[in-house]
Amino acid sequence: MAGIVSLLPSATEWVWALGLGDRLVGVTFECDAPAGVRDDRAVVVDGLPTRDAHGRPLAPGAIDALVRERLAAGLPLYTLDAGTVRALAPDVVLTQDLCAVCALPADAARAAVGPADVVTLDPHTLADVLAGAVAVASACGAPDAGHRLRDQLQDRLDAVAAAVRARPRPRVLVLEWTDPPFIAGHWVPDLVLAAGAEPVLAVPGGRSVTATWEQVAGTDADAVLVAPCGVGLDEARAQALDVLPRLPPDAAVWAVAAGDVVTRPGPRVVDGVEALAAAWHPGSAPPREDLVVRVRAGGA
Repeated sequence: MAGIVSLLPSATEWVWALGLGDRLVGVTFECDAPAGVRDDRAVVVDGLPTRDAHGRPLAPGAIDALVRERLAAGLPLYTLDAGTVRALAPDVVLTQDLCAVCALPADAARAAVGPADVVTLDPHTLADVLAGAVAVASACGAPDAGHRLRDQLQDRLDAVAAAVRARPRPRVLVLEWTDPPFIAGHWVPDLVLAAGAEPVLAVPGGRSVTATWEQVAGTDADAVLVAPCGVGLDEARAQALDVLPRLPPDAAVWAVAAGDVVTRPGPRVVDGVEALAAAWHPGSAPPREDLVVRVRAGGA
């Protein structure tokens, strides 16, 4: 059976969740779920380093400057090993056109991978994210599996909605980046709504936008969720501590493993909704301190 090449981590997770992992032959350097997915598959996409020579994460401002410098110079942020992709001869290549900073753009894939069916996943809303299950499954010849998985994920979201329906909804500002501050857009406001809260300074389905620290500090948010794109919980917590003096003084502050369950539009966004609901509405879902931690209590 012909294989699948995934050029973005969320697509890799969809392939695995659909039970198609045995067909996955190529992945990216960022594909880390499930654990070990890169071990016996070709890594066909490389990207900018986000750690220094000692293995420490680069500061958010340094990463932002590096990205802006390369974009201004017309240089790519990701490198595709087209020769290896052609040698793998996949019948399906999964990619995206939503964000040139987040993953290899689809045009680069189409120009390099030969006759494979190139499928783009470009979600703007939570419903679009869940539709990824159907899109990937259909492209890979398993549409029934896609519909089943989407329905299972929707059932979990419905359970959260029922659990938080009668509870007061806190106003939550989500920071997708901290230097400069970015307000999370696309599907992230929908995650906030699904977890029983109201997004602040964000439009569901709209783009992520920059803000000033004056705008951030001046909001009436009850809570701030620090969710830096692509990073895990420890780094998110460290960044939350760094920007704590700039946040609304009375707001509770939380950090989340955004790179796993918020900014990566795969099946685990539902884990993120459950974890956020448990944090903001204790008892509505099992707590997930491996995904969400409180950095500061509200009313400080």
